Order: sequence, then C-alpha cells, then structure tokens
Amino acid sequence: MRPSTRRRWASATPPSGCGRSRRAMARAGAPDEVRLHGFNAVQAVFARRPAAIRKLYLAEALIPRLQPLLKWCVANRVGYRVVEEDDLRKLAASSHHEGVVADVLREAPVPLTAWLGDLGEGPACALWLDGVGNPHNLGAILRSAANFGAAVLLPKHSPLQLSGAAARVAEGGAEAVPLVRLGREDNAIAQLRGAGFALAATLVQGGDDAFAAALPQRLVYVLGHEGEGMSPALAEACDLRLSIPGTGAVESLNVAAATAVLLAQWYRAR
Repeated sequence: MRPSTRRRWASATPPSGCGRSRRAMARAGAPDEVRLHGFNAVQAVFARRPAAIRKLYLAEALIPRLQPLLKWCVANRVGYRVVEEDDLRKLAASSHHEGVVADVLREAPVPLTAWLGDLGEGPACALWLDGVGNPHNLGAILRSAANFGAAVLLPKHSPLQLSGAAARVAEGGAEAVPLVRLGREDNAIAQLRGAGFALAATLVQGGDDAFAAALPQRLVYVLGHEGEGMSPALAEACDLRLSIPGTGAVESLNVAAATAVLLAQWYRAR
C-alpha cells in the first residue's frame, strides 16, 4: 500500500529513515509500536506523552485543528504526511480514522506491585479482565474506566493489548487508565487483598443485586470473556458475587455496558 505522494514527509530536517520507500513508511510500526487512529486518541497521546509519537498521517482538512501537534513534530524532527482519505482508510485499516493516524510507542503495563505501591490511601476501583478480547469492548471499558477513575488489571498470560480500534473507541481514555500486569493468580489475589481490596465476581445470574449490595471502598470487579464468562475457579476465589438486575428481555448486558453500570454504581456509593 502506497500513501499519497501529494505531500512529502515534513520536519525541520529530514526525519530518520526518510529515504525509505513509501511502502515501508506505510507499514505498521515495530513490535513496540501501535498504530492509533481517531482525533481524540491521537490528541490524548500528544497531551500526555508526545515523545511516544513516531509518525503522523493526516487529512488536509485537519491541519488547522492539529497545528500544535504539527509544530511539535517539526520542532522534534518527527515526520508527518498529509494524505488522501483512501490512504488514511488503508493505514488505519478502518473507515473510522477521523482524519488522523499515528504510529506511537506502546506503553507497557506496570507490574501489580508497582501500581499498588503508588496507589496511596483512600477509595480505589479496578477491573480484572478475565478473557475479554474484543477490541471495541476493550475501548468502551477503557472509556468508562477513565470516566470513573478505575485501573485495568491484565492476567499474567493475557494477550490483550491496546489496538488502534480500542484506542479510538476509548476516545482518549486509554491514556488516562493505568494498565496493570498481574502475576500468578493466587499471588495477585493475595496482593490485592493485602492492599485492602475485595474482589467481586460479575455474573449473568445468581449473584447478589449489584444495586443493593454494600460495596467496599476498595473493589476489584472481575469481568469474564464475552462468550464464556469468567473462570469458575476465579469466581469461587472472589469475596462477592454480583449480578445486574433487569427486565429479562435479554439475557444480559455485554461486558462493556455491564462495566459502565458497575463502575457508576461504585462511584455513586463513594
């Protein structure tokens, strides 16, 4: 795939690798990079960690709105290119690119011990994602987590990581939510309890009413796979079992919608 040749790579001086072919420039970045798309997703990275931006592609119509970012790119010798709609769609592998695509250094999850050490006192909430895999669900979960101030806990061997689609759906929330890597399951549970957290298994049915239950100041909601639900062994190890009541017209909310409801209930109780 060849991006448009309408505008050369622009920077104060030619960026590193400028002599490479346009085909090479269009490839997704190195394994430690993620290709983001969406205006709020890219702007959130620029606001929090601009040095992570490696390449930028944008539609001509977005030049006025992205002036601070473009000036930063020029000052820091980061290449950017103005390209056509079709090129953006191919670069993002999506029609929902919102006029901008960026290759960005991936931020590694922090270890659980480090996150707990920096947490401080007071109420706290986290989401243990036990098998959640859909990037759109992850993006919606990150957006809700950012709104209500929760962290996201990833099991030790979970392949789940931020993608361009998830970052776009999160609308900038991915930069506001701590991603935390758990160790061995029993050790992680012990560490969380030692830091004052209770764990709540979220079940389609059979749990206590999530709206009536007394929620602790420090809580981890454990959320299961979109289809299979959460691990029975992990559910058994939890301190609470919660279900969201409803009319019964559908079996349940999907995991992203359920997350928003659960976080709002915890936040309201604070």
